[in-house]
Amino acid sequence: MRTATVERKTRETEIAVSLDLDGTGDSDIDTGIGFLDHMLESFSRHSMIDLKVRASGDLHVDYHHTTEDTAIVIGQAIKQALGDFSGITRFGSALIPMDEALTRVALDLSNRPYLIWKVTIPKPKLGEMDTELFKEWFQAFAQNAGACLHIENLYADNSHHIVETCFKGLARALRQAITVDDRLDGASPSSKGSL
Repeated sequence: MRTATVERKTRETEIAVSLDLDGTGDSDIDTGIGFLDHMLESFSRHSMIDLKVRASGDLHVDYHHTTEDTAIVIGQAIKQALGDFSGITRFGSALIPMDEALTRVALDLSNRPYLIWKVTIPKPKLGEMDTELFKEWFQAFAQNAGACLHIENLYADNSHHIVETCFKGLARALRQAITVDDRLDGASPSSKGSL
């Protein structure tokens, strides 16, 4: 079973995440941030990762700490569930359309984290959430999951669609990358012998 439960408690946030990489896309999300909940539900559904998230944070200050720390813990849980990354496909990519928006995501579960973010979001807020926080979410996710992650919005007008295609693109690319490749017979997906 490729599952993990990770908790993180600081003076700013308290986050608990449980996930199953081989799930059916069931989610139970409560971060206190409606738009982030919506994105994480979509991420779960399209990655087929069962995901439970409970987050409480200093939302009276702003949404930054809760957003970033949620990504930290989800990334850590995915990395923990993958173990030493042996036997996985490792790479994944997706081209996600949503009405007028088109976003490309490429992912390498290399254990060498990196984020390329070529995304411009026209509106400063979606609901009450600052849109600059989405880069922070993907950066924290990549860093803690050990993922080299490239996200590029090719074109769009609608801020909601831009952000949603980024989350769905990550979900679909991750779904490919975590898939067990039977031909590897449990070996590392690297010519070096380990990641």
